[in-house]
Amino acid sequence: MLREAEGPGANVATLESRVVDDRLTALLAQLGDLHPQACCAGAAGAEVPAARERLESLLARMLPGCRLAVVHDTRLVLAAAGLDAGIALVAGTGSVAYGRTAAGRESQRGGWGWMLGDDGSGVWVTREAAREVMERADAGRALGPLGAALLAACGAADTLELTANLHAFREPMQWAALASAVFETVEADPGSRVIVDRAAQALARLAREVGDSAGLDGPVVLAGGLLLHQPALEKALRDALPWRCVRLDDPPVEGALRIAQELLAE
Repeated sequence: MLREAEGPGANVATLESRVVDDRLTALLAQLGDLHPQACCAGAAGAEVPAARERLESLLARMLPGCRLAVVHDTRLVLAAAGLDAGIALVAGTGSVAYGRTAAGRESQRGGWGWMLGDDGSGVWVTREAAREVMERADAGRALGPLGAALLAACGAADTLELTANLHAFREPMQWAALASAVFETVEADPGSRVIVDRAAQALARLAREVGDSAGLDGPVVLAGGLLLHQPALEKALRDALPWRCVRLDDPPVEGALRIAQELLAE
């Protein structure tokens, strides 16, 4: 029996317990009266021990008698790729690298959130593009193809309106959506090319640091909407990494299914 449900995020490291409880309750209610034997939850924030314990406790109460595995959501990328060891590199709205050895040793870099880091992510690309355009404006230079594309994407008539609109955005996804202006002009504007190359270098650094920390030399599983849907970024990243890279063809939720199946086999 296959059933699917969707709901808002429930980061156990940043949201109040009541909010997480309410959202998980609503999500499970969509699935009907089910009594699963095994459950794998890949969750942002699960790398924090206290947060992981909170989610385990919530799920144990909601799914009595169910075997549980609570893992960081990037662990699902490796599992979905059919790997027990390797490096998952995710670049979408945010960015993070996660590594796991065959012995179960884990390492992570990035994933700080859009206000602190997420270098190489969609939010980061937009921020760097806005800085480039504003510097051109301050210097009295032409805004170029990048400037024109970013103004249009942001619905702004000039750079003053651009900054006002950007500051009005409160959700990281709103910022990340504007990154397309960079990729649309990567061949026409040298500034866009530099931003893409710098994004690739930032992501490669995350992967290399995870590899060095965990003693891994790949493979690197590429995932995330930005990385998988922007060929210029993917190519630049592959050129920057010394290890074999593979694209994640299956959705990460397939990794949760695999881990849950392993629970049943124990």
